[in-house]
Amino acid sequence: MMIEKNAMDAAAVKAAVDSVMMGRKSIRAFLPTTVPREMIADLLQAAARAPSGTNTQPWHVHVLTGQMRNRLVDEVCQAFDAGDTSHKPEYDYYAKEFFDPYLARRRKVGWDLYGLLGIGKGETEKTRAQHRKNYTLFDAPVVLMFVIDRRLAMGSWLDFGMFLQNVMLAARARGLDTCPQAAWIDYHRIIGSLLNLGEHEQLVCGMALGYADPSAIVNTLVTGRAALEEFVYFHDLS
Repeated sequence: MMIEKNAMDAAAVKAAVDSVMMGRKSIRAFLPTTVPREMIADLLQAAARAPSGTNTQPWHVHVLTGQMRNRLVDEVCQAFDAGDTSHKPEYDYYAKEFFDPYLARRRKVGWDLYGLLGIGKGETEKTRAQHRKNYTLFDAPVVLMFVIDRRLAMGSWLDFGMFLQNVMLAARARGLDTCPQAAWIDYHRIIGSLLNLGEHEQLVCGMALGYADPSAIVNTLVTGRAALEEFVYFHDLS
């Protein structure tokens, strides 16, 4: 009986974990519903169980809500609307030149997203307006800004990625949704000034956090994933 119970417990855990992972997606329209501070703290505490080399735990998180969140949105949107080209990212998130299969995947998600929104090829004003929504957090009430010490090496960035995934999964497990946003790195100087970041502190990315708007068509987008055969290689010498 104990073996059967353990098997049932393991199956339930697997189902729950798989459901959270499969249910996570980037949300681009949020409800204004407030997220309790205690819930944010709880999910970040759980996410902090992410692994890191020699347990360095290189992550720092700034949680912006209320007037602080609104001030960030206002200042960055002003710079975006002014077309201020002096704002540049500190690091290259994307490749300088894409090639297949990565180029095809990138194009596919763009076509799918803009197709849902009724934005056609060459409609630059509509495209820019949609891009601007990054800086209004897609109306999410919470933004998380993730910061790393710039003196750390690439391994710490890999560790940070595992932490970011934990944050998104912990949020989903609590009925919340997220949108990780590299778009914020263009405005790292504004963010750094607002958060009083030190000279060794570097912005990794931002993340919108809140409750998804179930009525928004943009939230019906489910991005595809490559077949296992495209990225997994089994080696067996037996």
